Amino acid sequence: MADSNGVPREVRRAVMASLVGSTLEWYDFFLYGTAAALVFNTLFFPTFDPLVGTIAAFGTNAAGFLARPLGGIVFGHFGDRIGRKSVLAVTLGIMGVATFLIGVLPSYATIGVWAPVLLVALRIVQGIAAGGEWGGGVLIVSEHAPDHRRGFYSAWSQTGVGLGFVLSASAYSLVHAVAGTESFLAWGWRILFMSGILLTAVGLLIRLRVMETPAFQQRTPEPERTRAPILDVVRSHPKSVLITFGARIAENGAIYVFLTFCLTYATKIGLNGGLVLAAVVVGMLFESFAMPVWGALSDRVGRRPVYMGGAIAMIVWAYPFFAMFDSRNPVLVFVAVFVAAVVCHGAMIGTQPALFTELFDSRVRYSGVAFGHELASMVAGGFSPIIATALLAWAGASWPISLFLIGMGVVTIIALAAAPETRAQALDEGGTPQESAAAAAARTA
Repeated sequence: MADSNGVPREVRRAVMASLVGSTLEWYDFFLYGTAAALVFNTLFFPTFDPLVGTIAAFGTNAAGFLARPLGGIVFGHFGDRIGRKSVLAVTLGIMGVATFLIGVLPSYATIGVWAPVLLVALRIVQGIAAGGEWGGGVLIVSEHAPDHRRGFYSAWSQTGVGLGFVLSASAYSLVHAVAGTESFLAWGWRILFMSGILLTAVGLLIRLRVMETPAFQQRTPEPERTRAPILDVVRSHPKSVLITFGARIAENGAIYVFLTFCLTYATKIGLNGGLVLAAVVVGMLFESFAMPVWGALSDRVGRRPVYMGGAIAMIVWAYPFFAMFDSRNPVLVFVAVFVAAVVCHGAMIGTQPALFTELFDSRVRYSGVAFGHELASMVAGGFSPIIATALLAWAGASWPISLFLIGMGVVTIIALAAAPETRAQALDEGGTPQESAAAAAARTA
């Protein structure tokens, strides 16, 4: 059944379930990144030099990224074996509990070295949950969506990622403003983490209402299904895994430089942290709703041109971004973040769900999408803030960080050059892309 606009009810329900669930799950995950930049360095690593303490705090943040491929393998396995819907409920629950426990974790002053040890352990649990979340959140929409609008609908799952960041940063700013710096460090930050359990309950109620995807339901009988999807992915889709990995390097690495490390850089150059955080929130808010626009554009002109345009824009913006920060002009700081988020990052992440979905067949799609995606998260997202901070400590300037961004952009362009154009490909009952680009273009014209 469709609504008055001709949109099938189950597609709308899948979009809402993915959007809300992703928002809440990534609220939990991003909350940690902000705290690592501004709180954990003093509460859990107080014996270090401030910049070294920040690197150590980002190191615990990286632990979550190191765990994400494991989450992609484990939950991808069950997502391909028992279905997307059940796995998404489990990953959201795990994330909520881990986030709550971080909120009640004693600091270094109370339990000494056990504080950072337990912090790392809980971050690893968060990483495992996040590793299983993204692939399922994307597939629950992309496998419901009509072929010729898959880019538009599946991009809404990424809007949840963006809104999760906005929600976490906004909540951080609100509680900090109400409590003040001293009280925020003492107890205010804990409220943000403990509230995650309530948000998780809301997300679970919404996600449990969505139906399993048609691509999963229409697959071959159980005896013929692969017993180890991840091994099947490596054997039958090695190129697709490498393309997914390489395409994600610029998108994931850049966003943690543009939106997380920039807080550290602002502190280093004496720029008001509240101003930068406001710029980040505004940039991500606009980007969140630009993602479906980029996805819709990829339905019209193709996945590769839109994605590659974002990577090229990131390379071009690598130097101006820091130059605008160095100006200390509030307007230029907002422009720097806005372009980085809405144009550079938005074009890549908005196109990503449809492109990655269309690279794998349904027997192993959850495993393939999650593994390639999270492998890049581990390499790029986990270490880019650490590398950027280390480069800043070494050079005392931003130019090597700009070169680092350019290098990641080049890797992504190479990966996209090797990728097929998958726009509007039909997924048959086995979930395998069957149509040629010409046939797809003719069908959607």
